[in-house]
Amino acid sequence: MSIKIDNLTYVYSQNTPFEKKAIDNVSLEIKDGEFVGLIGHTGSGKSTLIQHFNGLLKPASGNVYVNNIDIHSKEKPLREIRQKVGLVFQYPEHQLFEMSVYKDVAFGPTNMRLEQDEIDKRVKEAIGIVGLGEETYEKSPFELSGGQKRRVAIAGVLAMKPDVLILDEPTAGLDPRGRDEILDEISKLHEELGITVILVSHSMEDVGKYVERIIVMDEGKVRYDDIPKKVFNHIEELEKMGLGVPQVTYLMQELKNKGFLVTNEVTTIQEAYDEIMNAISKDVKI
Repeated sequence: MSIKIDNLTYVYSQNTPFEKKAIDNVSLEIKDGEFVGLIGHTGSGKSTLIQHFNGLLKPASGNVYVNNIDIHSKEKPLREIRQKVGLVFQYPEHQLFEMSVYKDVAFGPTNMRLEQDEIDKRVKEAIGIVGLGEETYEKSPFELSGGQKRRVAIAGVLAMKPDVLILDEPTAGLDPRGRDEILDEISKLHEELGITVILVSHSMEDVGKYVERIIVMDEGKVRYDDIPKKVFNHIEELEKMGLGVPQVTYLMQELKNKGFLVTNEVTTIQEAYDEIMNAISKDVKI
């Protein structure tokens, strides 16, 4: 499922003294099956942007299309759009409210008025996909660890079988192990189910490792839109926006500055290892 926005502008507190333009005439397209990273400093407009993708916010001007259908037209009800474009907010565990994990994950499918057998199938499948077992079904979600709560919240969205999964800082507040586990599961979902994934993150390491394309937001505009290696080549420009690049990219830049004939278009440790070993084997230090 593709998402396209055309000349989108959004203004908070429009026509008041507190008016603020959060999105400024943005146009872009996310194609079916892509894994996209959306990055930007706090206040850059990235969280506002993703809330337009399933109609939670209505633009001041411009259009939002899901599979080439204007979501604010009468052709496609927003309720149906929101079932297909699933949005997991930052700290989604704050949205958990049912007495058991099973009931919480079942909430969305139940509201879709599905048959009970289908609800049961979807709930069990979604819980399994995020790496939780049957022993969690009757547990209170509030008794789980932070990482497990995050998994339950994601399972609740997956149980609705969305074609697009949008995650706003899904690893915020988690320890490194929990962060890696969540992102590995998301990457696995993308590969196995072929769904479109949009990952909003402050972590340059995370987006550099997992996504295929990065969109950089700054002051309500798209500043860069390219593959990670190309985006992270703009080190100085990103730093001026209050961002950065993966630590391994900084390392390769430093080696390059010291005379090693290596590229700084590296975003993962494995890529850096391969590049350094290749340089050493050729004895290209100058």
